[in-house]
Amino acid sequence: MNTVTAVRNRILQLCNERNITINALATISGLPPSSIKNILYGKSLNPKIVTIKMICDGLNITLGEFFNTPEFDALEQEMK
Repeated sequence: MNTVTAVRNRILQLCNERNITINALATISGLPPSSIKNILYGKSLNPKIVTIKMICDGLNITLGEFFNTPEFDALEQEMK
């Protein structure tokens, strides 16, 4: 698994846990829905940390909480 897939999975997990849609996430995060959809559908292969921070702010979590999962801990080095 790569980092982009891990970010995608984490966003979907958080939305599922909170029972909110992608559009609702965009609204509470102050982002256009297209920004989140681009991450989820693979059009954004390098999502900016500021975008992820805005998602975290909308969900009322820290960046640390966003990335503190076994999935991120198990990522292999992307650059070899």
